[in-house]
Amino acid sequence: MDLSNISTNPSDPPSFQDDHQITFEDEDHEATCWGCGLRLVISPYAPVFKCGWCGAITNHKVTQYDYNIFWWRRFRDRCFVGVLILFILFIICGGIWAVFPVVFSTSYIYGFVHFNIAVILIVSTVSFFSLAAFTSAGSPPNIEWGSYPAVGKGGLRNYTFCNYCSKPKSPRTHHCRSCGKCVLDMDHHCPFIGNCVGADNHRHFIIFLISAILSNIYVTIMSAYTAHLIWPPVRDVPISMVKMFGNYNMAFRVVKDLFISFLSSMVFLPARGLVLIYLFIASISVEMGLSVLLWQQLSYIYEGKTYLGHLTASENEDIGEKDCQNLNRFFGCSYTMTRYFPSFWNSRKRHAR
Repeated sequence: MDLSNISTNPSDPPSFQDDHQITFEDEDHEATCWGCGLRLVISPYAPVFKCGWCGAITNHKVTQYDYNIFWWRRFRDRCFVGVLILFILFIICGGIWAVFPVVFSTSYIYGFVHFNIAVILIVSTVSFFSLAAFTSAGSPPNIEWGSYPAVGKGGLRNYTFCNYCSKPKSPRTHHCRSCGKCVLDMDHHCPFIGNCVGADNHRHFIIFLISAILSNIYVTIMSAYTAHLIWPPVRDVPISMVKMFGNYNMAFRVVKDLFISFLSSMVFLPARGLVLIYLFIASISVEMGLSVLLWQQLSYIYEGKTYLGHLTASENEDIGEKDCQNLNRFFGCSYTMTRYFPSFWNSRKRHAR
């Protein structure tokens, strides 16, 4: 805009002066760092800024939610935990009632061995489920903040402020809206255990998954074996018809007859057999879902990060260190144990993202 033609003479008409008034604003304004309390001069267009002294990050545009609307999450968690406990009890009680009388009838030694295996799997699964569900997921460390003398240079580097808990939040800490607290190394909030998975119970959660998968595999094998022992006889296929399997129509007819005969034999199954069928189908479904979850969890542990850390990581961050030693540290394996592992287990690897 050309300002040379604008008159500054007081005798000019007021309307002309008002239309061409120019206002200059300061480009910077002061803000207080929540970490050390120092006053900083920042740009008004920077809602997020980092303190040059303590390194704390301040965000003036944080959206706060009313926690009263999240009551249904806590109710959902209680329902899921109740359903899971009932399912575990049904698998235990139904398996003992349906399987072991048949197994003990074949051989007392065979039944005693399988009874001990079942007890070990039941105790380990229920114990680690309880530890994962009722152990605190992990609280962030307490650190001094708020005043300049107490906070040294870089003492709160990359820390943010949790407006819900009203305390500092480290880069590895996330706030869970369902639990209503900050969790250190939070991986995710699991509704089936009614708790967050974090630094203090992540190992218990992984061991629970492993134990639950092994238990479901055992239930699948034993229910199939027991159903085979008590299943009503199925009509045999004549050998002459088997030799004619080269004919497509005949092969389809044989398979169809076998399937109809198999379904017809289910009518004579006792109640124990129906429970075994349910246990077989349910255990296969559960072990498939848990196996996918376990593989995902172990993949993130191998990469040295959590599920939430993977979601919040930006594209410009450095490539993470993918190393088998991350698994060793996670499960608490000492060097004296890992040095006997194969060389590829102890080797350090870097992969492109």
